[in-house]
Amino acid sequence: MVPPEYYLLLSAAVFCIGLFGILTRRNALLFLMSVELLLNAANINLVAFSFVWGNVTGQTFGLFVMALAAAEVAIGIGIILVLYRNFDGVDVTEATTMRW
Repeated sequence: MVPPEYYLLLSAAVFCIGLFGILTRRNALLFLMSVELLLNAANINLVAFSFVWGNVTGQTFGLFVMALAAAEVAIGIGIILVLYRNFDGVDVTEATTMRW
């Protein structure tokens, strides 16, 4: 049996990798993948605490986070396609001209 502390350490590592990806990348696709890593870290925590407490509440919230991640990907891909059409690339620093 794996202790829950290992799951929490794994979740913290995945969260840190996702946060590093958000803070350092300019490519919108990598940015979107980093947000997915953050959501997966939250899911690992929810399932680990659900396992520790012996109920399914964390797993239920994990399903909601998965639905949120699917919606986020659908909207994110749409935004990335608009960026690519308007700026011939997916660099998020070039999109400052979209402001009004």
